[in-house]
Amino acid sequence: MPPPQGKPVKISYRTARSSQKPGQKPTPLAKAIMARFAKAHAAPRGELDYHDPYTLLVAVVLSAQATDVSVNRATRTLFAEARTPEAMVKLGPENVLTHIRSIGLAPTKARHVIALSRRLLDDFDGQVPATREALESLPGVGRKTANVVLNIAFGQPTLAVDTHVFRVSNRTGLAPGKTPRQVEDTLVVVIPKRYLDRAHTWLILHGRYVCTARKPDCGGCVIRDLCQFEDKA
Repeated sequence: MPPPQGKPVKISYRTARSSQKPGQKPTPLAKAIMARFAKAHAAPRGELDYHDPYTLLVAVVLSAQATDVSVNRATRTLFAEARTPEAMVKLGPENVLTHIRSIGLAPTKARHVIALSRRLLDDFDGQVPATREALESLPGVGRKTANVVLNIAFGQPTLAVDTHVFRVSNRTGLAPGKTPRQVEDTLVVVIPKRYLDRAHTWLILHGRYVCTARKPDCGGCVIRDLCQFEDKA
């Protein structure tokens, strides 16, 4: 469902205090929240369109400072021409740019897509590597992008923290932290392992459509009674 409409309202943002201190095992709050998400949507799917690990990698690189809708619009024609590193390199940066011109930082992203595709051909036999170190060695790929690819393409227990995940983790008390890395390090500990393959998608969709920045839809929230946010609407 789309985000609730209406005039923006100012909401006091205070980091929720968790009743559980992050430790070396899942917390009761994290177990309860993840179980609730699992019951509501057992098999969530992210909103970026892709066909395989390579096209997922490209889509995630393009999604920085851009909406999934705009990226999907661009990759619809881009992937029709090039779905492999070989085809992308042959396409060249100028032709890639013609497909992605409408999204933010398009010239830089076009160069990154060509450069990472060439690196995949030269160093990884044209395959997307399944390790963080290798992924982060690719042009345009940082920790967050690597986490998304490792989690979605390879089913690894990683968790990318964007603005939505950061907000939900702090508001609910699930994983309070002052930086994305602090939140990430806590989330992968407090969330039970059986949920880590889907936790990122649950959290990002919850932040995008329910626990929004300006006007959270607390009335339609499936974890309202578990959430520790002091300013529930």
